Amino acid sequence: MSGHTGSEHDYDKHHHEHDRTPGDSPETTPKHAFGTAASTVAAKTVSFVTAKLPNKASRIVATAAAGALVLGGAGSAYAVHQNDVSNHNKQVAAEAAATKLAADAKAASDRAAAEQAAAEQAAADKAAADKAAADKAAADKAAADAAAKKAADDAAAKAAADKAAAQRAAAAAAANRDAQRPQLPSRTPTTTSSPKPTSTPKPPVSYGSAYAIAQSMVPSGQFGCFANIIERESGWNVHASNPSSGAYGLGQALPGSKMASAGSDWQNNPATQIKWVLSYMNSRYGSPCGAWSFWQSHSWY
Repeated sequence: MSGHTGSEHDYDKHHHEHDRTPGDSPETTPKHAFGTAASTVAAKTVSFVTAKLPNKASRIVATAAAGALVLGGAGSAYAVHQNDVSNHNKQVAAEAAATKLAADAKAASDRAAAEQAAAEQAAADKAAADKAAADKAAADKAAADAAAKKAADDAAAKAAADKAAAQRAAAAAAANRDAQRPQLPSRTPTTTSSPKPTSTPKPPVSYGSAYAIAQSMVPSGQFGCFANIIERESGWNVHASNPSSGAYGLGQALPGSKMASAGSDWQNNPATQIKWVLSYMNSRYGSPCGAWSFWQSHSWY
């Protein structure tokens, strides 16, 4: 059975109502939520203890002690909560820092990749430009070489055409000369493949002086060819003439007056005639043997 009187209960009720301020509530007091469990235990303890105390003064002291206990428990719970909040905030900050660091690292990696791609593209573009320039240079050189070759070919073709035309003109002139010069049947040579004679023809004794003079004037390697032509043209007769064509002398110059360029005594001097004939053979055929080679194919020179 409780030892409380009615007045003691009224005091306890009044005392607790006096300790709570008008603005206090479970929702607005910061420590209340964290001290709920401790308050419940303390209240039960106070009720039990005060019920056993003999007087009002003792119960007041007990109640005060219990209140201090409740407040201390609430403060400890609040401190724990604050520590949890601090740790949570630190964790959130650390996670945010890690996220930012990862984002910065990714951005740096992306920039490096972009720069590498740009460098590779620039290198590829330069390589392509260099190849295009090299290809163009090669094409230009090939075109220039082709143009130079064509020009050289054209020049060679023109030179060949000019030479052929000159040869035709010379042949025509020679044919005209041959037409005007009658052939000596007894002196028609047998065509041979060698321009050099197998033996040097001997002139008649009466013409020995002309033959000897020719030997002294014509190079030894060319004398045989020279003698072959003179033997067939005039038989070494200084005064041999062809009234129908006007040919005259050892080499049957056509007309004979051409030999005047070698000397005014061209009609009678074998040396003057030989000088003119040798000059003619060298200028037209390159040598007496060149003239003899032509003579064998055409029977005139």
